[in-house]
Amino acid sequence: MSTPAPGGSAGVPTAALPPAAPVRLFYIDDSGAEDTGWAVFAWIECTFPNWSNGLRAWLDLRKSLYAQYEIPPSAELHATQFINGRGKPSQNPGVNMSKRARQEVAEQALATICACAELHVGAVYRQTPARRKEYAAERDATYVGLVDHLDTRLGAAGENGMIIMDGNGTASGAYYAAHRGLKLSSRNLIEDPLFVPAHRSAWVQMADFVAWTTYQGLQRHPGKRFTWDWYDRYLRACDVNGGPVEV
Repeated sequence: MSTPAPGGSAGVPTAALPPAAPVRLFYIDDSGAEDTGWAVFAWIECTFPNWSNGLRAWLDLRKSLYAQYEIPPSAELHATQFINGRGKPSQNPGVNMSKRARQEVAEQALATICACAELHVGAVYRQTPARRKEYAAERDATYVGLVDHLDTRLGAAGENGMIIMDGNGTASGAYYAAHRGLKLSSRNLIEDPLFVPAHRSAWVQMADFVAWTTYQGLQRHPGKRFTWDWYDRYLRACDVNGGPVEV
């Protein structure tokens, strides 16, 4: 009686499987505003093996922020609200009332992201004079540009990727359409975008800070002059493109 070849039926060896392509995760959030005409999508990325190290760096930051500013690790850090002085993220009323303290926290968050060797960031954008429905269409087109940009990059690197975004899954159908518009035979971004609420995801909160900071660096609002150099100071060095990409 013959002995079956390993992994196959009797006498029929199984062909060796090709090595799996590396998988890269992209956590994405958006920024911009209709009244300024800017639409920005930014991301923080890592590979599967580096996911735990990236999360550890952020959790260590949150412990430090609790010790320094009494901001519990469970408190959501949303850049627009936090930096603009809204809400009561800290258990210390003095911190909540201090613009400087909030700016220090934001800068520590950005510095932590770029200091972690396993993490990288990126952003795409466009500015348009369109408003209302036309602005929304331009914003959707910016997301299409993002998807095409990431899919092309993944293909060149021989990788696959997944997009995770802030939301509850009820977002514009344009997000799904952008993914399904890729040719199945050659696409490298797999699945539709996956949505997770920001308050449940440290990664989405990181992406939010990247998106907001990129937007501020691009639009340079006079009232937020203190943020103008944050992108250059904290994020440019770990931007995979060396700077925001217009699409």
